[in-house]
Amino acid sequence: MDTRYAITSREIRFNTADQFPLTGTLFSGNGNGPLALISSAAAVPRTIYTRFAEHLVADHGYRAALTYDYRGVARSPVQPGWRRPLLMRDWALFDMPAAVDALEREAPGHAMVGIGQSFGSQVLALGGRADRFDRYLMVAPMTGHWANTNEPWKVFALMNLIGVPIAMLTGNVPGWIGLGETLPGTVFREWSRWGRHPEYFFADPSMNAIHRFGEVTTTILALGMTDDPWGTPRAQQALLKHYTNAQIETRWHAPGEAGGKIGHLGFFRQTFRDSLWAPAIDWLSLRR
Repeated sequence: MDTRYAITSREIRFNTADQFPLTGTLFSGNGNGPLALISSAAAVPRTIYTRFAEHLVADHGYRAALTYDYRGVARSPVQPGWRRPLLMRDWALFDMPAAVDALEREAPGHAMVGIGQSFGSQVLALGGRADRFDRYLMVAPMTGHWANTNEPWKVFALMNLIGVPIAMLTGNVPGWIGLGETLPGTVFREWSRWGRHPEYFFADPSMNAIHRFGEVTTTILALGMTDDPWGTPRAQQALLKHYTNAQIETRWHAPGEAGGKIGHLGFFRQTFRDSLWAPAIDWLSLRR
């Protein structure tokens, strides 16, 4: 790529409010664009987002971008002596706010935008830090109810007939079952429990999700992919309908327009730099 701004990257460690150590990669530059926090999809390592983060800093002059692994995923493993069971909700309630704070320390008070893929579109509300973002780009936003996908029985079986028994027997769910990185069993079981209900975690009173989503006033761009078997229009609407006080724009991209298959995770492949990344970054950067 033709770099117009200096860029450095380094691995960082930071603790959450409940003292769980997380690992992230901080990409820093000499531009004066916004800070950008990239929150991952479920069971997806932060390395998937490296090229996109580099592109923001090196080619668009972003001040810094941070990718990070949720607790129990990839390079944020459980440390010896940790006693409390890991839950999926912790990714939003503890991990995302800690990442905001870690990025904030790079340039206190500087403008900040967010990018969240799949589960990363849910943490905006649950993390309680939505007011820190000027804009938030959601890639494949959705709830996790199995019946909203285009592969409902396959998803139901993977989650509940294969994943849950393995989680109960071994304490972990390995990546080879086809749902991403190896996950702690307690995280997976909460994910699958939410996914069995048509209203997902909005039906879990302990989450207070309807209230949290209603508090968000951040401007949102939601991107859907027409060949995404998980992030279907009904799965997307099941989530976005709860952002009742946010200004939301939705766009759908097809493989023919993008120049190749996209699917649920493909947006962040560098091959889509011109077709998919460019208009999304224009929006993030207030250029439209």
